[in-house]
Amino acid sequence: MRNRLLAWPLAALFLASLGLPARAADPYPTRPMRMIVAFAAGGSIDVVARIMAQELSRSLGQAVVVENRAGASGSLGADYVAKSAPDGYTLFMGSASSLAANAALFRNLPYDPRRDFAPVRLIGLQPNVIVVHPSLPVTSVAELIAYARANPGRLNFGSAGSGSAQHMAADVFRRMANIDIVHVPYRGGAPALNDLIAGQLQLMFETIPTAVEPIAAGQLRALAVTMPERVTRLPDVPTVSESGLPGYVSRGWMGIVAPAGTDPAIIDLLARHSEAIVAMPEARQRLLGLGLEMMSNTPAEFAAFIRTEVATYQEVVRSMGIQLD
Repeated sequence: MRNRLLAWPLAALFLASLGLPARAADPYPTRPMRMIVAFAAGGSIDVVARIMAQELSRSLGQAVVVENRAGASGSLGADYVAKSAPDGYTLFMGSASSLAANAALFRNLPYDPRRDFAPVRLIGLQPNVIVVHPSLPVTSVAELIAYARANPGRLNFGSAGSGSAQHMAADVFRRMANIDIVHVPYRGGAPALNDLIAGQLQLMFETIPTAVEPIAAGQLRALAVTMPERVTRLPDVPTVSESGLPGYVSRGWMGIVAPAGTDPAIIDLLARHSEAIVAMPEARQRLLGLGLEMMSNTPAEFAAFIRTEVATYQEVVRSMGIQLD
């Protein structure tokens, strides 16, 4: 009997040494996993999620299936994950919208990004680029501002939804430039981008990953990137500050989280695999090619980053006087 009582602690120590949860005899994962994306397929978050899911499938030995649950500026997908079982089989590719801005924007948000998730890894920062339809007679930020002032209320800009990072970036720009442009919210960045290419919209503050190809094909015109410095993916495109609106900066980000309460050993395992994937030459090149700016970080550092971002967005929202139901 004594030997049997000692067997479980010894097994637990062995599993712990491998970085695996000790509560089960079978190592995690033993079945397919899901990675939820809170926006429509084809957007930048969806593209990055599919890259990470593909590589995680290979490294973990289990399928990681991307599932799109769009709506409410990412809140529907985020809330679904927050209320999922904390067993490591449902992950979330979160963003600045779903994990920070929404907490500041929505009065009755059904989840708290600081409390209801277990952060795994921040994948990267995501610069935006101001793009316009080629029919719009502007080639710089200064010309865009002048045109908007001469034509108040006639320019429509799209976003992934009310309160999305794209919406926030454009609204801060609108206020700083003192112009009147009209917001048209969509259920994801991809359908908004499609309408911009089709000429139904005039401009967007689009993420670089999904804007690069339409820019290269001449379907869109890039005016400026929203980072303090020029970005590697679009080296010839100036910053907003240097091309017409000094002091303006905005950027999104994305990262993987799990439901709060997920075993720390599972979180650490996922973090190590994610870190290894981002360091892989082929995967890293694909992510860099999408315009992401990556950095090494731990689950604890990502958690601190989310808390800081929520506080930052709360300050921005207060200054803008925005509040959504």
